Formats: sequence, structure tokens, C-alpha cells
Amino acid sequence: MDHVMADVTPVGIEARGSVPIQVLATDAAVELIRKLRAQHGELMFHQSGGCCDGSSPMCYPRNEFLTGDSDVQLGSVDGVPFYMSKSQFEYWKHTQLILDVVPGRGGMFSLENSEGVRFLIRSRIFTDEEIHRLRAAGRV
Repeated sequence: MDHVMADVTPVGIEARGSVPIQVLATDAAVELIRKLRAQHGELMFHQSGGCCDGSSPMCYPRNEFLTGDSDVQLGSVDGVPFYMSKSQFEYWKHTQLILDVVPGRGGMFSLENSEGVRFLIRSRIFTDEEIHRLRAAGRV
């Protein structure tokens, strides 16, 4: 699988001094998103905070998982919104999430479950400069 970052934002690569992108995806993740979108229509992600499926990115048909005031949208991947609970975001706000795909079974309610692969989050800690820009933009 190719693990190179895909161009996942409408404006392309982040410019120096702009607000850092909080969620990215590998080419493999974007390819799977496009396959699932063709099968199921518009999609959305919610980063699970534990419980039944552990802490994993869950992919749902867009209107089948309700988000609310307790969720925050981190961004979107290939036009698919990516959410996480505000309480979990407090732990992850200093981290850039990188959506990837690996072999294996995913969460039982996530759409990729039947594909023999699962979505996985990789991450990196934002630099001090990036955190400063995120704070200035009201994102953390």
C-alpha cells in the first residue's frame, strides 16, 4: 500500500503561515473512501473514543450517525467530514491525524468492515509554531 499523503484539501498543500491541517489521509485511505462512496453515497467519519470498537476512525453513511454540540469537525478528507467528540479532542488537539488503511477487520459498524481492510489513525505532534497558528485561528 502506498502511504504517501494525498492532496485532501480544496486549496492543496498548506502554505507557510496558514492554519495547519488537522486531518490528512494517505492515498490508500482516499482510494478506499472513493470506493465506499460509490457503494454507499455520501460519507462521514467519527473518531471513536473507545468502547466496543476501541479507538478507531469509523466510516458511516453521511446521515446515519448524528453529531451534536459534543462533537467537533476537524476537517474533511476527500470531501468527507471528519468528527471527534470534544472531550477526546482535548487529548488530541496537539496532534495531526493521518487517516490510513491497513489489512484486517475494522469496527463492526464501520463501512469498510466487509473490505478486508480497516481505517487506522497515524499521527504526529504539531510543532510549537503550528500550535500557535491553530490557537490564533481558534482551532485549539
